Amino acid sequence: MKNSRSLRVVSASVKGAAHSHLKQPCQDYSLYKSGKNFVAVVSDGAGSAKFGKIGARIVCETLCDLLKNAKFSDMKENVRRALKVAREKLICHRFNKYKSEKGIADFAATVVGVVYNKNQGMFFHIGDGAAIALKGNCSNFVASRPENGDFACETFFFTQQAWCENLRLTFFEDASSIFLMSDGLTNFSFSKDYKEIEQGFIAPIDSFLTQEKNKTKATKALANTLNMPKAQRINSDDKTLVWIKVS
Repeated sequence: MKNSRSLRVVSASVKGAAHSHLKQPCQDYSLYKSGKNFVAVVSDGAGSAKFGKIGARIVCETLCDLLKNAKFSDMKENVRRALKVAREKLICHRFNKYKSEKGIADFAATVVGVVYNKNQGMFFHIGDGAAIALKGNCSNFVASRPENGDFACETFFFTQQAWCENLRLTFFEDASSIFLMSDGLTNFSFSKDYKEIEQGFIAPIDSFLTQEKNKTKATKALANTLNMPKAQRINSDDKTLVWIKVS
């Protein structure tokens, strides 16, 4: 990795109980890549969208590919350009029967991601899901919180016409750990008003993954945690967590 900081990543996705009951696939997708920058992205394909998982995969791949070597000082505009490219790919996609912006609604997906370079980071975010940068402990953090529409079940997608107005960018520095998550985990990770971190969830995961150096064991343990019966009862949506340790 050309980034001067040492980064260690553990990620896991599990299918939600609702999708398991309906025998549907997990609609979440995540990816991370390194170049001059480290980039990680989590996307949740909308359950109501016919090709939501495809939209999630394409936006993750496009953002990682285009941002990993992009100039960090111009990252705001670089993220906007990368999202435009992802949308253009969906306009041309063989499953887009209209071959226009009208057809990309079938690929609806949320986006939450991070670009990190040296000791500086930037979250980019459309819709629900969340991102957290810890600075040593759960009392000192920067968060990009979920954003819904007028109704609790309504959120925003990068495929919508107003995607740029709903894009949120959050800068942070000197993180010790970074979390990216789909909306299936947000009610575990924050207090009900989303002002504070739920330390009973975030702190133990951060501590365990920091201590467990075997990536295979760490990944398995994280997946088991996300798939616990209690977690599935509380939130039946798909669950994805990407954890990044900065040292």
